[in-house]
Amino acid sequence: MAITTIPPGRPSPVRAAIGRDVAARLDADPRMQRLPSDRIAAWRCPGFLDDANCDWLVAMIEARRRPSTLLTDTGSNENRTSESCDMDRHADGVRQIDEYIAAALGIAPEYGETIQGQRYAPGQHFRTHHDYFHEGESYWQKMRAGGGQRTWTAMVYLNEVEEGGATWFPQGGVRAVPRKGMLLAWNNMDADGAPNTATLHEGMPVVAGVKYIVTKWFREEPWVGLPA
Repeated sequence: MAITTIPPGRPSPVRAAIGRDVAARLDADPRMQRLPSDRIAAWRCPGFLDDANCDWLVAMIEARRRPSTLLTDTGSNENRTSESCDMDRHADGVRQIDEYIAAALGIAPEYGETIQGQRYAPGQHFRTHHDYFHEGESYWQKMRAGGGQRTWTAMVYLNEVEEGGATWFPQGGVRAVPRKGMLLAWNNMDADGAPNTATLHEGMPVVAGVKYIVTKWFREEPWVGLPA
């Protein structure tokens, strides 16, 4: 989403409760590692997906990739140069992985957008952006009707990248290097349920090799519509 000086949204008790519940679940899961940051709540889980599922998702992304797009009033497509893959959440295999991610966070599957694949070739990137919706932009009314604000993001790296391709949170002090099968999850909201501007992050350029990931966004209400 585009970065502006206008506050991106108001506090929400509902979003705050979701944040507390998911954080408690992740902290109680011995597989999950909370990342050290005073400004964002983020966890990683090495080996979250096995090699076979990672390889299967990579093949699907390769077969169905298309240029990635942006949901913004002011941004440029030059900010996101990757390719994306829209998946069928009801397809065998996709549904099981989709529900597995939702279960790890303790969020009902109907609150999650369908997982989306992304492919980054050398030089491709996704410049600094937020995953939450800016409630002052024109698309917000449509997003609110389709499930409301994005609360949590869950990303899984599907392969080892020769060089580059880290996920970097410059204000949060967190940098995740791609590792095959590793989950990275973070709360896009502050403790009060307002969008957390410190979750600004970047998919850094790939220097060598190709980077594959899948991303799943969760809403504050059951999701209705197509992946954004």
